[in-house]
Amino acid sequence: MKKMALMLATITVLVGCQVTQKSQRISGTYQGVAPNERGSADKTELARVRTAMAAQYIQERKLDEAHKQLEIAFKSDNRYAPAYDMMGNLLRLEGGSANLQKADTYFRRAIAMDPKFMQARNNYGVYLSEMGRHKEAIEQFSLVGNTLGYEGRASALENLGRTYLKIGQIKLAEDAFKRALEINPDTVVARIELIDITIDQKRTLQAKTYYDGLKALWQASGESMPARLAYQGIRLSVLQNNPQERQTLSTLLLSQYPLSDEAKKLKTWLNNPVGVPKK
Repeated sequence: MKKMALMLATITVLVGCQVTQKSQRISGTYQGVAPNERGSADKTELARVRTAMAAQYIQERKLDEAHKQLEIAFKSDNRYAPAYDMMGNLLRLEGGSANLQKADTYFRRAIAMDPKFMQARNNYGVYLSEMGRHKEAIEQFSLVGNTLGYEGRASALENLGRTYLKIGQIKLAEDAFKRALEINPDTVVARIELIDITIDQKRTLQAKTYYDGLKALWQASGESMPARLAYQGIRLSVLQNNPQERQTLSTLLLSQYPLSDEAKKLKTWLNNPVGVPKK
């Protein structure tokens, strides 16, 4: 729960490689195995170690160091799919036309080596969506989201929903977010997107249900309500004709997040308070 604010701050960014879940703080060991413990007998283990180290470096934004580790991983085992997936993520983060083109190749290699490697498919979907190749991204996210037993299903469905939003397929986006909530009732991304969808469609009761649920999660975390959720509460209070709640949340938003995009939108609406504030 302590990471909820960070999750919301990056909510418009599709969720790809889960570096913090895949790696540990590494000082020569990974899952209890030292890189030189078995010598050169277990090349796959060495590739795994180096890929985990690369993941840690990527998390720390030390991309050159990550690249070096992945090159060693490839030399150790050139059929180790996670190393290709990690290189795809590294190149995507580095950016630039040449790197982005190479990233596509690495993601496809990872999937070709292990078609059941769902994390690679999800990461490739993130890349495709960012590149505007939404149809291809939807194919990857749909496959991952329908894979029973994969722990990242809810995140893949959230990515699917946000990709549908990009192309204006609101109903399909809503369906994807609802499925994500069925898998993980505490997921933040699906709830907050559903709040906007239902407010936009003036489905007040449903919007309030999603909003109250997410607000309760935040209160339980002990963290301050973030700007986006506060602004959604303002929009909902206007829709419900609840001026007291609107005033309370407006004061919170303007005092705690005066430079936020949400504060700017609120100020614009206050200059001409007609209808529900725009999303």
